[in-house]
Amino acid sequence: MSQDADIIVVGGGLTGVAAAVSLAGAGLATIHLAPAAPPDRRTSALMIPSVDFLCETGLIVDPAGIGHALTAIRIIDATPRLIHAPETLFDAQEVGLPAFGWNFSNAKLLERFQAAAPATGLETRNQAVTAWRRDGALGVVTLGDGSELRAPLIVGADGKKSLVRAAAGIATREHQFAEAALVCDLELARPIGGASIEFHYPHGPFTLVPAGGKRANLVWIDEEPLLRQTQAAGPEALLAALHQRSQRLFGAITLASPSFVFPLSSLTVATAGRDGVALVGESAHAFPPIGAQGLNLGLRDVADLLAAVNAADRSNPSWGDLASVDYAQRRAGDLARTGGMVDTLFRSLLADMLPSQALRAGGLWALKLVPPLRRQAFALGMGERT
Repeated sequence: MSQDADIIVVGGGLTGVAAAVSLAGAGLATIHLAPAAPPDRRTSALMIPSVDFLCETGLIVDPAGIGHALTAIRIIDATPRLIHAPETLFDAQEVGLPAFGWNFSNAKLLERFQAAAPATGLETRNQAVTAWRRDGALGVVTLGDGSELRAPLIVGADGKKSLVRAAAGIATREHQFAEAALVCDLELARPIGGASIEFHYPHGPFTLVPAGGKRANLVWIDEEPLLRQTQAAGPEALLAALHQRSQRLFGAITLASPSFVFPLSSLTVATAGRDGVALVGESAHAFPPIGAQGLNLGLRDVADLLAAVNAADRSNPSWGDLASVDYAQRRAGDLARTGGMVDTLFRSLLADMLPSQALRAGGLWALKLVPPLRRQAFALGMGERT
C-alpha cells in the first residue's frame, strides 16, 4: 500500500495545529485530522523560549500584537498555616530580560497558527480517528467514515484520552486531584501592570495574570466542590469570593467573562514515541496549571519533533519508526524534569504537615535571598535546556 502523506497529525488543539503547520512548513506532506471543537476560552502564559520558537517557525509574527508581556511574578503566602513563606518577587530585569514571556488568549493563538499554514503541503480535515494500527513501515489510521490513511509517522496530539496513544499500547500513569481550576476574565479597579500575582492558599494558588489595561485572567485552584458551589451561587457570590481571595489589593472586581471550572489531573507516559508514533501535548503529559508549563512543554515537544524528523533519513522506508524513537529520546529528560518540578511544587502547596510547611517556607526564603538559586529557578521555570 502507498502512503497518503509523510506525516499524519491527529488532534486539533494548539499543540496539534502547531505541529501540523510546522511540519508542513518544513517540507513534509502533512495531513491534519482536526475535528471541530468548542472555543477554548483559556489563556496561556508562554515563556520567552516558547515565544522565540513560535516566531522562528512563523507561527506568530509579533507577540505584542496578540499578547501581554509578563515582567514579574509576585508570590504571596495567604495560608493560615503556622509557618509562613515570605512574599517573593521575581523580576525579569534580574536576568537581563524585558519580560519572562507573554500571556496569550488561546483563541487568538489558534487563529494565528492557522493563518500561518503554508499554501501547499498541508491538508486539514474535520474528521476524527477511530483506530490506529501498524502495517509494515506505515502507520494506518481509520476515520469515522471507515476510510483509512497511511503515513510513516503518526503524531498523536489528541489529548489526555488519546486514542492514538491507547491504540499504540503506550502505558500511562495518571492521578486525579481533588482540586479543580476556575478560570475567567476580570476587570480590576487598579491594574496589576505586567506582574502575575499568585496568592497561595491551602488548596492551591489564586493567580491573576495580566491581560492588558485593568484586565486580568484568573486561575483559581481549590477544592472542586467549593468552586462549583461558588460558581452555582451566582455572580454576586463569586465576586464576594474573589474579593476575599484577592485581599482587595486591586480594589473592586467585576466579571469580564463567564467562569468555567476544570477538574485537575496529571498524566505521564512511559515513552513519548515508538513504532512510528510520536505523542505531543496532553497526549504525552498533563499537569495542574502551576508554573505555566503546559503549553510551553507542548511547544518544546513540537520543536524536538521537528528536529527528529529533520534528522531522519527519509530515503529509509522505516524512517518513521526511527524518528519516533529519536523523538522519545530527545524528550525524555525534559518530560521527567518538568513533570517532577510541577508535581513537587503542586503537592508542596497542598501540604499541611509542619515539616513540609517549613521546607516550603525555607525554600522560598532561599529563592528570595540566594542569587544563584534564583537564577536556577528562573532557568527551570523558563524551560531552558540544560
